[in-house]
Amino acid sequence: MSKVSLLACDRYEISLLKEKLGESVDNLGGWEPYIAKGERVLLKVNLVSNKEPDIAATTHPLFVQALCELLQEYGAQVMIGDSPGGLFNEEILRRLYKGTGMQEAAEASGAALNWNTDAIEVKNPQGKLLKQLTQTAMLQDVDKVISVSKLKTHGMMVFTGAVKNQFGTVPGTKKAEYHFRMPKTEDFADALIDICLAASPVLCFMDGIMAMEGNGPTGGTPRKIGAVLASANPFELDMIASSLIGLKREQVFTLQQAYLRGLGPESEKDVEVVGEGPMHFKVTDFQMPDHIKPELMSKFGSVGIALSRVLRPKVRFHKDICVGCRMCYNHCPAKAITMKDRFPTVNYSECIRCYCCQELCPKNAITVHESWIMKLANKL
Repeated sequence: MSKVSLLACDRYEISLLKEKLGESVDNLGGWEPYIAKGERVLLKVNLVSNKEPDIAATTHPLFVQALCELLQEYGAQVMIGDSPGGLFNEEILRRLYKGTGMQEAAEASGAALNWNTDAIEVKNPQGKLLKQLTQTAMLQDVDKVISVSKLKTHGMMVFTGAVKNQFGTVPGTKKAEYHFRMPKTEDFADALIDICLAASPVLCFMDGIMAMEGNGPTGGTPRKIGAVLASANPFELDMIASSLIGLKREQVFTLQQAYLRGLGPESEKDVEVVGEGPMHFKVTDFQMPDHIKPELMSKFGSVGIALSRVLRPKVRFHKDICVGCRMCYNHCPAKAITMKDRFPTVNYSECIRCYCCQELCPKNAITVHESWIMKLANKL
C-alpha cells in the first residue's frame, strides 16, 4: 500500500507552496525512490481549456512553478505539458500556455514547455479495453511522468483527479474517438484507467487548494478546500481527494472500476494518510454537477444507478450566451450536433452523453438538465 500525503495550504504563494510540496515529497520518502538526478520529467498538468487560473478549471501555475523549482533544485530536467480537448497544435498550445499562466510559470522557474504535437502508437499489455493506444509523442521526450491534477467535479465521470488527468496524454481529437467507442461510463472509466496505466506516472500531486464544484470540469465554481495532496498511487490519491468532497468509491466510476480490477482500494480506510487527517478538510455541501445526484445512487443502490442511466440528462444550448464558435460542433465525438443560423442543436438519439460540448464551450453556454422523473426520484 502506498501513502497519500495530505497537507493544509490556504493560498497560492510560491514560498508557501514550495514548503508544502517539499514536505509532501518528504512524506513519500523523498525524490530518490521515484526520480534519478538528471532525468527528464514531464509535469502532466491539467489544461483542459484556455481558462484563467482563478476560474479553478486548470492546475494553478504557481503550484506548477513551485514543483518545477523543487525538481530542478533536486537535479531533474523539467518540462510542462498537456494535450487539451480539441485541436492539438503549436498555435493552440501557445494560446493555452499564455492564458492559463503556464508560460509565466515556465519562464519564472526555467522549465521547458512541450511543443511536440506528434502522436505515437504504443502497446498496453496492462490494459483491459485498450491493449494498444495512441499517446502524445511528448512522452518519448522524457524519462518519467508526474501527474499534477486539479480537484474538480466532472459532468460525465462525477470526479476528475489523478487518474483522469492522464487522458491528456492522448492527443487532441483522438480523445473523441475513445469517447465514441466507449460511451458507457463504466467502459470509459476502464479506458481512462488503461490510459493512466500506459502513462505510468511515478508520482501524483493534486492542487486542492482551490477546487471546482458544480458544473465541472470547466463551467463550475471555485471552492476553497485548502489541501495539497500527493501519492505514488493515483487510485489512492483519488480515493482520499474524492472523500474530502463527500464522494464514496462506488460514486466515482474510475475508482469503482479500479477496485473491481484489483487496482484500487475499497474505501478511504484502506489508504494510509500522512500529514493532516482528512476530517480537517471534508466539505459536507460540496456541489456536484446539476444533473448528478450521488445520493440517488446511495439511496437506491443498483436501482438508482440503472435509473440514472435510463433517464440520462440532456444538454441545452443557451442562445443568449452562445457566440456560434462551433467548438461543440467540431468536437462532438458522436457527430450529434448540427449548426443552424450559427446556433447548435443536438440529435438526442445520437448523443452519447459524454458532455464534451459542455466541457469545451468557452462561454459556458451549454448546461445539462435532468428529467422531471429524476427530479421526483431525488425527492423520495
